[in-house]
Amino acid sequence: MAEFPKTFVWGAATAAYQIEGGAAEDGKGRSIWDVFSHTPGRTYRGETGDVACDSYHRWREDVALLQSMHLKAYRFSVSWPRIAPNGDTDWNEKGLAYYDALVDALLEAGIEPYVTLYHWDLPQALEAKGGWRNIDTARAFAKYAAKMAEHFNGRVHQWFTFNEPACIVGMGYGTGEHAPGLKLPLEEQFVCWQNILYAHCMAAWELREEDSDNRVGIVSTGRICYPVSEARPVVSAARALTFACPDDDWVFTHTMTLDPLCLGHWPERKLCGPRLAACIAAVPRRLNNALLFGEPDMIGLNIYNAAPVWMGQNGPGYMERPAGYPHTAMNWPVEPESLNWGPRLIHERYGLPLYITENGLSCTDKIYRDGRVHDADRIDFLARYLEKLSEGIRAGADVRGYFHWSLLDNFEWHSGYRERFGLVYVDYATGQRIPKDSARWYGEVAASNGRTL
Repeated sequence: MAEFPKTFVWGAATAAYQIEGGAAEDGKGRSIWDVFSHTPGRTYRGETGDVACDSYHRWREDVALLQSMHLKAYRFSVSWPRIAPNGDTDWNEKGLAYYDALVDALLEAGIEPYVTLYHWDLPQALEAKGGWRNIDTARAFAKYAAKMAEHFNGRVHQWFTFNEPACIVGMGYGTGEHAPGLKLPLEEQFVCWQNILYAHCMAAWELREEDSDNRVGIVSTGRICYPVSEARPVVSAARALTFACPDDDWVFTHTMTLDPLCLGHWPERKLCGPRLAACIAAVPRRLNNALLFGEPDMIGLNIYNAAPVWMGQNGPGYMERPAGYPHTAMNWPVEPESLNWGPRLIHERYGLPLYITENGLSCTDKIYRDGRVHDADRIDFLARYLEKLSEGIRAGADVRGYFHWSLLDNFEWHSGYRERFGLVYVDYATGQRIPKDSARWYGEVAASNGRTL
């Protein structure tokens, strides 16, 4: 039977650009995603987040949905350009008022806000000046964090600075699949990386300086490998491949985010490829010194799948999945062990409290003739993953909470609206919300603290 700590936090997660809409309302400035999604060929069928789930106007319904599922926490992001349209300190009071209303309603409903300051929607005005290639963007982010800490003092205590530096850099400045759509060499991507970590460190200092009760984290994603057996050499192989940073795959690791912030130094040379090692060696002293301010109080982990690993005669290697192996609608492999071994390996290396800040799957959901959305695959997926999370906790991983991705079907970045991750179905033509079977099931799990699994 699955078991979770008595204080375990059950929640759901969203991101501003994916759900809010209101793209040009009440003084909001343009983000890089406003520009990117309106550029032909960048997103599926040219779809944009201009309206999305219209949560800018329908947020009360979303709070009510959280209540109906007995959830006690909501992880959402603040749109930086809604607060600072030009990325500077010319603050938009109407933008602040929107989040005031949302936070106050959550607190009144007994739901704690877990706020992410940056979920990919950089003010376009800052991108025009170099974006994350420019250290001034990091300084602007620190001012934005200070404003948010001051404004929400006493109401918000759980903060995440960045969501997935790996995707910000790797897909935004590496492959070009995400905004701003650039394809930079490793060395220039690394400049973006160090500026993001510098921004985190300065923001963390500002958040704590404003309120000593604030807890500050960062949300990481990256390669997770799990051993196909508990044999010591196989576990060692999974550990080695999880934290390795080769030149051709250094971005999508937890190591590059969490080693500098949690251990106070960049990944050791033995973990790195030669080009990455050279970049690390050239980091300015002032940026290395700033790492002292960046140690998180908690780590957010976005985990969806993992790779099975074994130890062969020639060293560690990836196990090939058999024909017909289950995949999600997004073609991601279904790997429940990711929520067992991922937290175990991360906690073993960094020793900090963990939250699963995203986990879920895209399904081919539809409204049935009875007017309901029957998503048995999502329920089966979640049951398997949560059971394995419970195993990981029993094995010693200090996991304090779980946030399902996502509360709502929403704009899935370059995939547009073809992927449905939500516990709640959204009819994009009307904005209507329809809780899926999984919403009711997950609500029962949350209310029972996992005992109904």
